[in-house]
Amino acid sequence: MTTAEQHDLPLGRLEGWMRDHIEGFRGPLAAEQFEGGQSNPTYKLLSGDGPCVLRRKPLGQLLPSAHAVDREYRVMRALSRTAVPVPEVYALCEDDSVIGSVFYVMEFLDGRVFWDPRLPDLDPAERHTMFQSMNAVIAALHSVDHVAVGLAEFGRPGNYMGRQIARWSRQYQASETEQQPAMDRLIDWLPRHLPPEAEPRIVHGDYRIDNLIFHPTGPRVIGVLDWELSTIGDPLADFAYHAMAWRVSPDLFRGLAGIDLAGLGIPTEEEYVAAYCAHTGRSHTADWEFYMVYSLFRLAAIMQGIAKRAIDGTAASSQAVELGRLARPVGEQAWTLARSLGAC
Repeated sequence: MTTAEQHDLPLGRLEGWMRDHIEGFRGPLAAEQFEGGQSNPTYKLLSGDGPCVLRRKPLGQLLPSAHAVDREYRVMRALSRTAVPVPEVYALCEDDSVIGSVFYVMEFLDGRVFWDPRLPDLDPAERHTMFQSMNAVIAALHSVDHVAVGLAEFGRPGNYMGRQIARWSRQYQASETEQQPAMDRLIDWLPRHLPPEAEPRIVHGDYRIDNLIFHPTGPRVIGVLDWELSTIGDPLADFAYHAMAWRVSPDLFRGLAGIDLAGLGIPTEEEYVAAYCAHTGRSHTADWEFYMVYSLFRLAAIMQGIAKRAIDGTAASSQAVELGRLARPVGEQAWTLARSLGAC
């Protein structure tokens, strides 16, 4: 979904930059903004040589280390030589004077994007195959040798989970708009229950169905988008954040909890985890429930950041206020799960 001719891009300056930095570019340039994203504004650019996509940092004051579109560009460029399907990236601009913030330009993939993981209007067989494809793609990502593709320095070595918990705790506290006791308790609980450190891999950081592009007619993933949270870290944490959909109800945040999975052709959480283990060669998923607590906590922190940006007027979507209100119930669900594990 786009809003034609309703955008804040200075097309004159952008067109000049694209002529200088993208081989074969031909104007004139027009743009439409994609709706729905909460983080980095994204635009479809139209020109004489066909469509492409621009993704930028939002304007205004931002939280530290957030909206890292330069990291998106770097990881997609590295993954273009692997089995992980990503759009081709054309050029990165770190000069704020061109359009007001850092941005990059990439290939436009002609395919389907689904926001609801229940995949309404599709038949059970197609749903089943699409979930198989999602699983195979994240497993392929976690099988990439990050050193071999030039990402040896893409993330800090060691203590990934500890650093992530500290990061999302800071992000939550920097965007707090009202006291949430469950989140305060989780900030204390999570560092005291860290699992053993896993072998590092490239992690996407936000691998959800709405960050994937499926083939226009076939049930397979042709592109993985939204890499701003990617780094080198614990692949099980990355997969758990993806599999969190089975723990969250549809009315809370695009989840699968409580629906007729068998009738829809969607695997159960246990079946989906088993398929991932088979793809990656894992024999088990130790500390799975801890990773689920962390995933819910992280989602609540992200939602709180959206709530703060909505108040500040820098959110990228008109739905940001409503989404931000969900931070509290998601945090409370995380704390309830943590308490069920004992040792609180």
